Amino acid sequence: VRGPPPAGSVKQRPAKRTAFRKFYDRGDFPIAVQHETVGNKIAWKVEIEKLDYHYFLPLFFDGLCETEFPYEFFARQGIHDMLEHGGNKILPVVPQLIIPIKNALNLRNRQILCTTLKVIQHLVVSAEMVGEALVPYYRQILPVLSIFKHMNVELGNGLEHKSLQLRELGLFSLEKNRL
Repeated sequence: VRGPPPAGSVKQRPAKRTAFRKFYDRGDFPIAVQHETVGNKIAWKVEIEKLDYHYFLPLFFDGLCETEFPYEFFARQGIHDMLEHGGNKILPVVPQLIIPIKNALNLRNRQILCTTLKVIQHLVVSAEMVGEALVPYYRQILPVLSIFKHMNVELGNGLEHKSLQLRELGLFSLEKNRL
């Protein structure tokens, strides 16, 4: 007797065209590539501190769904630069970041999942009270993470070996949020 077919809970979902890609292609972001000997960086055309965080930060978070260069690079690096320099501008924007984070996690792409978890880690330590501000949104973020928590479980010699890359990174991110 055959069991039921797989439900596909961890199956990768197709990505839709993001607002980040649309805005980047139109040239609406004040950024350019700065080529350096150790790698590429973003050359900001305006001071990061003067950016409208309510407008730009959610757009950069929308770019977490991207996997192609230059979109993925600009989204990831733009987020980190803005979180680095944002200070007290970050906390009021947190509710606007939940939908882009949820959309990125719902793609169930492991590369995007790991990048999103690293971004959440950086978000939590970027300003005071951001971890606490994320608590009301756990119900939207945690279900996808719980699906991947039990991935890559191998039973050998009666011992459970888990994937460190996803499980530990996810649990570490969540613990940082609780602090």
